[in-house]
Amino acid sequence: MKLGIIGLPNVGKSTLFNSLTKAGAESANYPFCTIDPNIGVVPVPDERLTRLSEMYHSQKTTPATVEFVDIAGLVKGASKGEGLGNQFLSNIREVDAIVHVVRCFDDPNIIHVDGSVDPVRDIETITLELIFSDLEVLEKRIQKNQKAAMNDKAVRKEMDTCRALKALLESEKCVREYQAEDEEEEAFVHSLNLLTDKPVIYAANVSEDDLPYDGASNPYVQQVRDYAEKEGSSVFVVCARIEEEIAELPDEEKAMFLEDLGISESGLDKLIRASYSLLGLISYLTAGEKETRAWTIKKGTKAPQAAGKIHSDFERGFIKAEIVSYPDLISLGSYNLAREKGLIRMEGKDYVMQENDVVVFRFNV
Repeated sequence: MKLGIIGLPNVGKSTLFNSLTKAGAESANYPFCTIDPNIGVVPVPDERLTRLSEMYHSQKTTPATVEFVDIAGLVKGASKGEGLGNQFLSNIREVDAIVHVVRCFDDPNIIHVDGSVDPVRDIETITLELIFSDLEVLEKRIQKNQKAAMNDKAVRKEMDTCRALKALLESEKCVREYQAEDEEEEAFVHSLNLLTDKPVIYAANVSEDDLPYDGASNPYVQQVRDYAEKEGSSVFVVCARIEEEIAELPDEEKAMFLEDLGISESGLDKLIRASYSLLGLISYLTAGEKETRAWTIKKGTKAPQAAGKIHSDFERGFIKAEIVSYPDLISLGSYNLAREKGLIRMEGKDYVMQENDVVVFRFNV
């Protein structure tokens, strides 16, 4: 899963990025991976892996991972090169979803780029820049394929879609709102990697005082929630400053610190939960002496395709999946006991994978 973090300058975007990546790396004892100065790979916190690793005495534990891409703070005119924005926007075309950090706190010591705190205005400023950037992509594509469309029916159909998308964007609406005629057109639209086609999660960045109540009494947060509800997006409340403090703590002190604050989970936990839900993702598990591992798949994935996440040979030569549910396995304490109790299921090619499936794939190539 790859998430792009965007926002205006001074909204807490880079603070959140730095703290999320560092917190994630430390909480799972997983080396923080810096691919680029603005890219961080962190593990998905998953208590199930710890329990299974202990049960199987696994030599290695491999969590699912999230890749965060942080781009420089966008400003009005970014799509035209203001603040080098356009250069950075290209960095998030490949992400699965966008995390839009919105300032929901007052602080006279932190200057707002537009002079005052107004979450809806800020969201609309950024959204317009994404729209302008997408328009540029579509205009270039239409111009490039004009001649080919005259003699090629398939290209002509694609150009008709591009013009329809262009008209939608010119009315200041996002590509996410486009109603495709069929699955083929929908696939083409997604293949364009347009920024306003990406699902959005709004990170409402609040002060420490507002965090325990999930921003319930913060009018700025309510404005973000109302805006998100209209467009079908998700919202999670976070305090970037607190996340920064959490990131510095050893594992054993984090839970105590969160409890003292009156909150049950960190911003990283909230964000990952919201992301999995928004993108329709689940994780199945494999466990053994060599390795215990989480594998991320789309909801609705069938067993052979899930096996293909491990290796293409697993999918090609799929015979069956031996499955036990994680709660059953943990309550009994061993795979053999689960087998004795008849809790190991043999599933075939049409089985749809479920959250909490612990799997052994049988295949022959």
